[in-house]
Amino acid sequence: MIEIEFDEPNVYDCDCCDNKTVRLTRFVYKNGDAYGVYYCQYTIGHEDKVVNGVLSLGKWWEGSTPADRVAFPFRIWANEENYQVGLMDKAECQWEDAEILGTMLDRKEGLEHVWIKEVFHITDHIVTEDKNVIEYLN
Repeated sequence: MIEIEFDEPNVYDCDCCDNKTVRLTRFVYKNGDAYGVYYCQYTIGHEDKVVNGVLSLGKWWEGSTPADRVAFPFRIWANEENYQVGLMDKAECQWEDAEILGTMLDRKEGLEHVWIKEVFHITDHIVTEDKNVIEYLN
């Protein structure tokens, strides 16, 4: 069972337009154990309504290191009928240099990774449970 711990969003001024940019940090648990972390970011008022994010899965408990984790950069957007999720290359990810997340995968590597079904399972939880993401995209 997946559970997400929701912290308060961080809000600051966008560098390009002075709109408000929102950054989210979320902790993911599987069957009660630390399992992952995801970060999301979006800017209120930008023409394209897209949430950029990264999901890091692996060992997140005491004594673990970034070598125990793998990170999947992604985007979420909505069309008239539902949410869309796509992986992106690490060079497009604003957290590319966040070593704590583990090995950052490019899109092709992510789609071929053994955990890809788990990635999409967790992004399904994001679009059904993360109120900040849902409110922004709607």
